[in-house]
Amino acid sequence: MGRGLKIVLGVLVALALLVGANALLLERQTKSAQVTVPGGEILSLRGGDLQVAEGGPRDGRPIVLIHCFTCAIDWWDAMRPPLEREHRVVAIDLLGFGGSEKPDSGYSIESQAELVAEALRRLGVHDATVAGHSLGGTVATALAERAPELVGRLVIVDQAPDNDDYEKEGLPFEAQMTFTPAIGPALWRVMPDFAIEDGLGAAFAPGYDVPDQFVEDFRRQTYSSYDEAAGAETDYLDEEPIDSRLRGSGVPLLAIFGAEERLYDSPKALAAYAKLPGARAVLVAGAGHSPNVERPARTAALVLGFTAADALAGRGARHGVQNGMQNEKLVRPLP
Repeated sequence: MGRGLKIVLGVLVALALLVGANALLLERQTKSAQVTVPGGEILSLRGGDLQVAEGGPRDGRPIVLIHCFTCAIDWWDAMRPPLEREHRVVAIDLLGFGGSEKPDSGYSIESQAELVAEALRRLGVHDATVAGHSLGGTVATALAERAPELVGRLVIVDQAPDNDDYEKEGLPFEAQMTFTPAIGPALWRVMPDFAIEDGLGAAFAPGYDVPDQFVEDFRRQTYSSYDEAAGAETDYLDEEPIDSRLRGSGVPLLAIFGAEERLYDSPKALAAYAKLPGARAVLVAGAGHSPNVERPARTAALVLGFTAADALAGRGARHGVQNGMQNEKLVRPLP
């Protein structure tokens, strides 16, 4: 073997060892909970420490907000003021995101739902309108399954019932590569801000300017929370789609999608949800995957109207009675 070839092989072995060591280090990385938003509070719970932020009158009908993948409480910032005028609003950072604790495991959808349930019970919240954006919609579904007394109404924002129509190609190549074994952790560690912005851009309509604070939210994750949370959601949806899980539950449902969604087939997803008894499906013009950020006033109005309509109708839907919401077979963009 020539000296040059030995050097090349030595370099390749060293790089392989560095990549492996980096992956092992990142998989073991943990972070403690810390307050990252104004008014935030850390709840020490059995399954981990969660950051929550509350607003609005304590005696108002509760609305719970659960963020998307790679996101945090602040993705709801523009929606919270109109919701908090008359409602008690509780925004939650899921385990592994935002200011919540980031352990090296515990990211299954069922575990996340149990932890949210523990937080809501600690806060004395029940019979709430629970709104979940993307990953948050999946966790909210599991919460409705496991703790139905806590979920009076369910709002799913841009989360398809299953993974069949997930357009992974909507993500930039470097974002897709971060989930590749060994290479992924190394790439994730050195990813510059502009690449993170590029990846987050898939969560919005073309041309939307990604806020700097959302890049900071991404940076607060560990690789374990990033990788395992994504895998956990895939496993949960592959086991049984959301619409199937909700069928027969009696929980009133509002499904909201952006008309310029780039990760899912919005009309197909909304059509599936609209088949559920009493469900309402709405397509919001001028928004991509995140109408809660892109069209916050419109999205807040939809949540408020849904909550008010359900209040007038009562909880009869859980007993097989029409809940008062129209099942929109034809989904039309709204101004």
